[in-house]
Amino acid sequence: MLPIRLKNLRLENNLTQKELAEKLNMQNTAISKYELGEREPDIETINNIAEFFNVSTDYLLGRTDIKNPEDKIEKIEKLAHKEIQSVEDALEIIESQEGLMLKGETLTDEDKILLANALQLGMKYVLDKKQKEKEKDH
Repeated sequence: MLPIRLKNLRLENNLTQKELAEKLNMQNTAISKYELGEREPDIETINNIAEFFNVSTDYLLGRTDIKNPEDKIEKIEKLAHKEIQSVEDALEIIESQEGLMLKGETLTDEDKILLANALQLGMKYVLDKKQKEKEKDH
């Protein structure tokens, strides 16, 4: 998995093998061999690559699909306190939930959009009700 992840990260960052090697103080042939799976980097090199690309070593080695758990946790914490004002807000929160299930079935992307729309309708109902209560009180 490391060869694929390394190459993808390098390409996502618009770097050649030579440029990446220079930034990591390595020979560009080493990067080439890592990407081809002909050679495996040592632990220090894995750590350096992960740090350079701001990903976890677990992501780099293929143990997880989460590039950086700290970023994910931070995003989830921000979303937990976000006020939902639109379908997009609801969808962002719903999509951040990996493996979201309903009655034991994992939700598809289409299901998540339907759920976000339902949340928006529910929000509209609650806000309308609150507005009517305010008007009644005055």
